[in-house]
Amino acid sequence: MSDRFELVLTCPKGLEGLLLDEAGELELEDAREQTSAVRGFASMETAFRLCLWSRLANRVLLVLKRFPVKDAESLYEGVLEVDWFEHLESDGSLAVEFSGNGSGIDNTHFGALKVKDAIVDKLRLRDGTRPSVDKISPDLRVHLRLDRGEAVLSLDLSGHSLHQRGYRLQQGAAPLKENLAAAVLIRAGWPRIAAEGGALADPMCGVGTFLVEAAMIAADIAPNLNREKWGFSRWLGHIPVLWNKVHDEAVARAAAGLAKPPLWIRGYEADPRLIQPARNNIDRAGLSDWVKVYQGEVATFEPRPDQNQKGLIISNPPYGERLGDEASLLYLYQNLGERLRQACMGWEAAVFTGAPDLGKRMGIRSHKQYSFWNGALPCKLLLIKVQPEQFVTGERRSPEQREREREQNEVAAAPAPVSKAAPSPAQAPVELARLSEGGQMFANRLQKNLKQLGKWARKEGIECYRLYDADMPEYALAVDLYRDWVHVQEYAAPRSIDPEKASARLFDALAAIPQALNIDKSKVVVKRRERQTGTKQYQRQSTQGQFMEVTEGGVKLLVNLTDYLDTGLFLDHRPLRMRIQREAAGKRFLNLFCYTATATVHAAKGGARTTTSVDLSKTYLDWARRNLSLNGFSDKNRLEQGDVMAWLAEDRGEYELIFIDPPTFSNSKRMEGIFDIQRDHAAMLDLAMARLAPGGVLYFSNNFRKFQLDDNLAERYAVEEISASTLDPDFARNSKIHRAWRITARG
Repeated sequence: MSDRFELVLTCPKGLEGLLLDEAGELELEDAREQTSAVRGFASMETAFRLCLWSRLANRVLLVLKRFPVKDAESLYEGVLEVDWFEHLESDGSLAVEFSGNGSGIDNTHFGALKVKDAIVDKLRLRDGTRPSVDKISPDLRVHLRLDRGEAVLSLDLSGHSLHQRGYRLQQGAAPLKENLAAAVLIRAGWPRIAAEGGALADPMCGVGTFLVEAAMIAADIAPNLNREKWGFSRWLGHIPVLWNKVHDEAVARAAAGLAKPPLWIRGYEADPRLIQPARNNIDRAGLSDWVKVYQGEVATFEPRPDQNQKGLIISNPPYGERLGDEASLLYLYQNLGERLRQACMGWEAAVFTGAPDLGKRMGIRSHKQYSFWNGALPCKLLLIKVQPEQFVTGERRSPEQREREREQNEVAAAPAPVSKAAPSPAQAPVELARLSEGGQMFANRLQKNLKQLGKWARKEGIECYRLYDADMPEYALAVDLYRDWVHVQEYAAPRSIDPEKASARLFDALAAIPQALNIDKSKVVVKRRERQTGTKQYQRQSTQGQFMEVTEGGVKLLVNLTDYLDTGLFLDHRPLRMRIQREAAGKRFLNLFCYTATATVHAAKGGARTTTSVDLSKTYLDWARRNLSLNGFSDKNRLEQGDVMAWLAEDRGEYELIFIDPPTFSNSKRMEGIFDIQRDHAAMLDLAMARLAPGGVLYFSNNFRKFQLDDNLAERYAVEEISASTLDPDFARNSKIHRAWRITARG
């Protein structure tokens, strides 16, 4: 074989330029970029060195042959011409990877099969001995790339991908591949900073990938030094003497690097479940003396290296996996920006993000941006010099001024005292800093609404109410106050609205909310509300399980702001619940589609003789049971799990007061058929009216905007629409939030 080989180094999309520089430093000659690869020429010693030292490549492929391919037969013949006896024993094992298409070969499985057949046929002995296929741990891994009629046939010297260093056996929810993490560090200038003795901190370190990769760069450790099996390990062309030379050099360099005083490299992670996995990964990499991980929130992050040392802050904030998550992350990015400005002056920072719009919300400008791909997700690396001139305000401040600003921010962020009869947001206007023109406009509207509705809420003893409901069409949000918490629902923008503009407006509004209402960012919960149909209607959004006790009309109720789309308390039905409380004395009360049975609690408070609550969801019935128990109502309060229509058809009880607030649509697996409020309401009301005692009252409500009450119902019953009287001031501007009727038997 030749002493000079053609090599192809593959890499993730976007890393080609960095890999070209790295490969040149490792003595790859005549190197040039290709799509997701670098091609060049080198000796076998350099090929081994590339396998061991490349921090960016996925694979090192040794090209055996390039040849034209017209059809499947010419592919077979081209592979057959290689002297495979130089590479693999006849009783060895192989795996074939095939990529590309063309020349009548449009199926990669078929292409791989033709390559395998040619190799096996070449090596088959007269006694029938032939290589076997082993996709997991073969003696030889063969790769063929077919591109525009040319086949590039190669041996994979790497084995499994070079990004798999071996130290990261435990991962977080969204792991960053090791070679991508190394690329981000290199782009961020960490090799230069490390050479100068600088520090590194990651305020959202996850399982520590950035930390380990940074320490290996600083300590001059070959990224694959601890790999035991390579693609060339059982290759017949392997030259152990050369490999041992390259490996021994790397071992000596690592020993020398680790003997140096370790740099200050620290990680902080809010999720306590990730702390030990991160430490385990660091231990496996042999870097526990260099890297330390602690539990800590971004909002309190502050690097404290010795001797006023500066360095690099590196972070890969979450991108958001579900609808609405990206909006909820705004405050995380704002907190990161605040900590950079307040605690990291003079440092460099690198923020790797799949949500660049959020990156713009940190309040500090990047001086450079680089594009990357994290799998199929386009990402940006924002490089920042943490200096006053980079702050969005552009204001130069002395350390004394910055300290005063920090103290003012802490005061502004503190929640206002909560009284039992008043919402917690401050009534006095607060300074609205660093808001866009739109954000300022939104904040002004919130403060105007708060001034008007807050007075009414305090007078009525209401602590949960709607403050804003898409009052300005371009800011399509509902903002509800739950004591000292804010629950924000984003209405999905129409298709006619530019998604980028809708996203920017949402971020403007979310930036304004904590300041306008003087509420801590950690107490703002954001969700996206879309038309909920079928199984999506009550899907769980989260699993935090945090319940908060609120009061309404003399009863205590549990709400959950995080785990479901709705909170357990329909604020618009407050007047109906209070009406039920006033009318319930001595009556048998029936609550159909009871949800968390808040109306039942009010009926019991009003002196109902008995209550019966029916819902299909065990989760909400358990919640209902807790609401009743919280108020000391356990006897004479029956909870029934079942399909309401089927339950009504079987029930033989009589009730003087009935409340029905059904969903618009339901197709739960636990019910027969599909419930559609427009189609089924007349039949449902007939069944319910059959259970209404003489002189009794049925209240029927629903929030389907296009709902039309069946005209024939008025011929059978006395029907009165009471929608206008069931809206409190906080919903007066949205008269279509629900419609309600009072139905009684005809006299």
